[in-house]
Amino acid sequence: PPEEVEDASEPTKRDRSHLESTLKLNEDKPADDFSGVLQRLRKIYHSSIKPLEQSYRYNELRQHEITDGEITSKPMVLFLGPWSVGKSSMINYLLGLDDTPYQLYTGAEPTTSEFTVIMHGPKLKTIEGIVMAADSARSFSPLEKFGQNFLEKLIGIEVPHKLLERVTFVDTPGIIENRKQQERGYPFNDVCQWFIDRADLIFVVFDPTKLDVGLELEMLFRQLKGRESQIRIILNKADSLATQELMRVYGALFWSLAPLINVTEPPRVYVSSFWPHEYHPDTHKDLFLKEEISLLEDLNQVIENRMENKIAFIRQHAIRVRIHALLVDRYLQTYKDKMTFFSDGELVFRDIVEDPDKFFIFKSILAKTNVSKFDLPNREAYKDFFGINPITSFKLLSQQCSYMGGCFLEKIEKAITRELPDLLGSIGLGKKPNVLSCDITGCGETPKNRYKKP
Repeated sequence: PPEEVEDASEPTKRDRSHLESTLKLNEDKPADDFSGVLQRLRKIYHSSIKPLEQSYRYNELRQHEITDGEITSKPMVLFLGPWSVGKSSMINYLLGLDDTPYQLYTGAEPTTSEFTVIMHGPKLKTIEGIVMAADSARSFSPLEKFGQNFLEKLIGIEVPHKLLERVTFVDTPGIIENRKQQERGYPFNDVCQWFIDRADLIFVVFDPTKLDVGLELEMLFRQLKGRESQIRIILNKADSLATQELMRVYGALFWSLAPLINVTEPPRVYVSSFWPHEYHPDTHKDLFLKEEISLLEDLNQVIENRMENKIAFIRQHAIRVRIHALLVDRYLQTYKDKMTFFSDGELVFRDIVEDPDKFFIFKSILAKTNVSKFDLPNREAYKDFFGINPITSFKLLSQQCSYMGGCFLEKIEKAITRELPDLLGSIGLGKKPNVLSCDITGCGETPKNRYKKP
């Protein structure tokens, strides 16, 4: 009968029930209400971290201001990888968008040329990048700094989907077609870095049939340094290879990535085919399904830990702001000590910026203030920083105190050592004390302020 013929051409779809159950999409229980915690987090940020951040222009060093939209934003899952590895198909599959008007374009050619943000909304609509960046309540307003050309390549899609109530997906243009930055007309790597810095989970997707770890990928992994715990590597389209071939590819992938990822715990690799169609016959269906469920559990974990991650992120930011303030203070103190009535300020300061080690600037910060050497910014960055911001435009930390408001430094230290850890405790972090281990950050000891008069 003719019906069967039609059937043969149309690949059959797999059952989706494991998606629903693992991601708890059918549960009607209200999402945890963290609005109180978020209010407190915003308050700590605005009263104890931001004043120091602004006073020492931290934003110009790290290009990182935290907006309120960012403090309240949902966890973000970022999809990276070469073109045509199935990033958009994977998003379509996870959200069940296939064959609906909402689905993202997919195909063999590089189809996604934009950064596409898929977020929750009451009804389907598309939002232009320019509009997204203009809305300060959204967490994307800082993207304005990448310019008009980039905003034309940024697009938002609102979809009424249960999963998107708890998480936001970001699809990126394939890396490999990015041979020439100029062709794109905007700083592609900087934009990627912005998203990488903010992503709670980063899926780096590969197609095992065309595995090519070239320079672009090396660039990418350099950008992912320090974010290893967020990275998940996905060997997609796994049912398109015979098992033995797949094993070889898996080995080759690890071999080529090993030098790029120097961590004791390599990132988790998921091997499966993330799309709605049945797996090829004679492939390891059971394995692929188990892998897919593990990946979904991973995603769920991120959603459940979103508040802890947010507080840890703000605290990490505070630690960096504090170190930056201590360094600027130290540069300034050194400059004041070296200045005499006759010296030329410009020359004196150039000497200090050229060779801070001669004046023990970085060493003294390490010695005095429980700062981890891994958190120290690099010396070159300060040449640029002071090139734009003359040293004389800053005040010493000891002068940043007011009778009513207390001292900036003390407030940020209190936030790092007490307020933020207490906030974590309040959402039941008894189960995971390792998030804020004091061995790493030295949060146990109170730093001494050398400039404060006894």
